[in-house]
Amino acid sequence: MLLMKKIVTIIIGVLFYGDVLAQSAGHDLHFDTLANRWDEAIPLGNGMLGALVWQKADHLRFSLDRADLWDQRPMKGLHRPEFRYPWVVEQVRKKDYAPVQQYFDEPYDREPAPSKIPGGALEFDTKNWGSVKYVHLYLPNALCEVKWANGTTLKTFVHATKPVGWFRFEHIKTGIIPQLIAPRYQGTIKISGDPVGGDDLSRLGYPQGVIKRRGNSITYQQQGWGGFAYEINVQWQQVNATTIEGVWSISSQHAGKKINIAAAVVSKQALQHNYANDYVSHTAWWKNFWSKSAIHVPDAGLEKQWYLEQYKFGSASRQGAPPISLQAVWTADNGRLPPWKGDFHHDLNTQLSYWPAYSANHLQEGLAYLDHLDANKANYERYTKMYFGKDGLAVPGVTTLDGTEMGGWIQYSLSPTVSSWLAQHYYLQWRYSMDREFLRKRAYPWIKSTATFLENLTIIDSNGHRKLPISSSPEINDNDITAWFPQNTNYDLSLMKFTFKAAAELAAEQGLNEEAAHWKKIYSEFDDFALTANNELMFAPSMAYNQSHRHFSNMMAIHPLGLIKWEDGPKSQAIIKNSIHLLDSIGPAYWCGYSYAWLANMKARAKDGEGAAKDLGIFAKAFCSINSFHLNGDQTKSGYSKFQYRPFTLEGNFAFAAGLQEMLLQSYAGFIEIMPAVPIGWADISFENLRTEGAFLVSVKKEGGQIAEVKIVSEKGGKTKLKLPFKTWFAATKKDVVIKQTDDGFVNLICKPGAVLILKNGYE
Repeated sequence: MLLMKKIVTIIIGVLFYGDVLAQSAGHDLHFDTLANRWDEAIPLGNGMLGALVWQKADHLRFSLDRADLWDQRPMKGLHRPEFRYPWVVEQVRKKDYAPVQQYFDEPYDREPAPSKIPGGALEFDTKNWGSVKYVHLYLPNALCEVKWANGTTLKTFVHATKPVGWFRFEHIKTGIIPQLIAPRYQGTIKISGDPVGGDDLSRLGYPQGVIKRRGNSITYQQQGWGGFAYEINVQWQQVNATTIEGVWSISSQHAGKKINIAAAVVSKQALQHNYANDYVSHTAWWKNFWSKSAIHVPDAGLEKQWYLEQYKFGSASRQGAPPISLQAVWTADNGRLPPWKGDFHHDLNTQLSYWPAYSANHLQEGLAYLDHLDANKANYERYTKMYFGKDGLAVPGVTTLDGTEMGGWIQYSLSPTVSSWLAQHYYLQWRYSMDREFLRKRAYPWIKSTATFLENLTIIDSNGHRKLPISSSPEINDNDITAWFPQNTNYDLSLMKFTFKAAAELAAEQGLNEEAAHWKKIYSEFDDFALTANNELMFAPSMAYNQSHRHFSNMMAIHPLGLIKWEDGPKSQAIIKNSIHLLDSIGPAYWCGYSYAWLANMKARAKDGEGAAKDLGIFAKAFCSINSFHLNGDQTKSGYSKFQYRPFTLEGNFAFAAGLQEMLLQSYAGFIEIMPAVPIGWADISFENLRTEGAFLVSVKKEGGQIAEVKIVSEKGGKTKLKLPFKTWFAATKKDVVIKQTDDGFVNLICKPGAVLILKNGYE
C-alpha cells in the first residue's frame, strides 16, 4: 500500500511537472553553462532559506543562506550622550557639524557589524562529468535543472514552505559526496571600511566553525556574536544505482529567542519524507502563487522581466520570515560582507521592494513586511524616545533584523519621516484588501502613532506653517551640513502631508470623527509644495532640482504618494509633466537602476506609456545581471549612468514590476482606469486578476488596438467607479452589481461581496 502511494505521488509530480513546463512561455531562465560568479547564479528561495546555483572552479556550488543570519552587535560608539535630535539641531545651528559626522555617520563605514552574514556553501565535484549542456530555471515550479555531457542531471529546489533545500542527481555514474564549505571567518584582513563592496568576513572576529561528517550527514556549526549561532546540515541517500537524493537545511539560534529545531533534525525528517512527496507540495504552493495574477504584453523582454520579478518576490517574501532586505536570501558569496551590510534600508529600498505586492494580488506575501514592522514596534518606540525625546512612532532609516538603528548618514538613517513612508504600506494594504480588522488593529494604530510623533516634533514657523526644526531630502548633498534645510523639503513635506491625510481618512472610516477633525486641522497647517516659476518640484524652497541624482526624493508627492494627481487637472498635470521633463533634461549621470524603474512608475502616472516602457526597457537591458538581479550600475557602459559598478540589491527589480503594473491598471485616484499608460503600438494586451483599491480583481483583454472585455470581481463588496475604456458596451455578465452610468465617461458600480461584472465592447 505504501509503495502504491509513493508511485501515485511520483506520477502526480511528473504530470504536474509537465503541466508547469507548458505554462512557462519563454519566461524561464536558460543558459548553456553554469554561471561562474555568485551574482549571476540561479536564485532559489522561500523567504527564509535561499540558494544560488553556480560553478566555482570545477565544482558545482550552492551558496546557502538564511534570512535571519545576523550579527546584531550594537553599532560601536553610536549610543553616546549626544545621540539626541535636539543636539544635532543645535550643531546644525552652530554650523559645527564635524562632530555629528564623526559620532553617527562614520561608525557605519568603519565598523563591520551589525550586518547580515552569509550561511555557507555546498559543493559537488563535477570535473569528470564533462561540460554543462544546459541550465534551466523553471519559474512555474521554482525548479533548477542542470545537465552535463555524461548524462548526469541535477534537479534542485528550495521547498516553498519548509526550511529545506532538495537536490536530486539522476543518471549519475559514480557516487558523490557533498562538501560543506564554511565562510572565511578567520584569515588575513585585506578589505575594511568598504560598506559598498563589503568588508572581509574575518573582520567579524568569529572563531572558525566546525564541520563534522557522520555517515551520509555533514554538519557545520558556527558561533557568532552575543550568543548567536547557526547550523547547516546536509544529508543524502542512494535511491537506486543511478540516483542520489539529498537535502540541506540551516537553523539559527538567537540569544533570548525561541529555540529553533536544529538543521540536522530538519534534514533527517525531510529525507524520510522523500523528494517526490516534497516536490508535490512545493509545486502546489507555486501553482497557487502564479494563479494570483498574470500579464501578457507585446514586448517579450518586459514581460519576461516581470515574471522574473514575480518569481523573486515569491522567493524572497513570506509571512513567518523576515521581509526583503537589500539582498534578501541571496547574501553575497565572495568572502565578504554583503553590500551595505545587507541591512534594512527604509529610505527607499524596502519600500520599493513591496510596491508590486498590491496590484499584483500578492497581499499575503506583502504582509511579511508589515509583520516585521509590527514585531519591532516596541524597539522603534524606544528609539523614538531615546533619540527624539518624543511620544509616538519613528523608525530608523537603516536597521538591523530587530529594528535597531545602525547610523550612517543621519539625515536619512535617522530621518523623522521614515515611519511616514512605511505608513503608506499599511494604508495600501488596507485599501487593496478592505480588511476592516487590519484597518482597526494595525493600519490606523501605525499611522496614528506616526502622526502623533510628527505633531509633537514639528513647530509653527513665523508664517504660521508647521515645519520640522531641520529637514532633509535623500540623499541630496550626501551627509554634509548643507544636506539639512531650514525649511521643509518637498520630501519631508509630502510624507508629513500624506501621514495626516491618511490619518484623517482612516479615522473617519471608523467613525472617529473627533480624531479625523484633529488630523485634518494639522494637515491644513502645512505649506504648499515648493515649485519653481515653471511649476517644477524643487528639493526645498531654497534649492531647485539642479543635479542628476539617483533618489527622486523631491517628487514623492507624484509617486508613490499620489498627493499630486494627473487627474486633478491642468495645474497638477503641469507640475507632473514639467518635473519629469526637468528630471530627464538634467539626465541620468548619477542614477542607479532603480531610478529608471521609479521613473517608469511616474511616467505611467503621467499617462506616458512610451516613456514608461522605454525606461523599463533600459532597466532590464542595462542594469540587470543575466539572472535578472539588479546590479545598480550600467552594466552595458552605454551612458545610462556614470555608475558602472555591480553591487546587487533588489529594490530596482520590484519597482520594475510595479511600473509595468501601473501601465496596465491604476486605481489610486478614486476610480479604476484600464491601461492608462501603454504604448500606442501595443495592440494586443491582456492581464488577469490585477487588484485595485477597494479589493476589486480586474481582468482585461485588448485585441487589435481596442479593449474587448473587462471583468471585475468584487472581493469585499462596496462601491467603485470605472473609467469606461470603450464608447459602447454591454454587460455580458452582471451578478450582484448595480451599474449607474454617468455623463462623463464613467460608470458607478455598487457591488455585493463576490459580485462579478463582465463588460464587452459594443464595437460601434
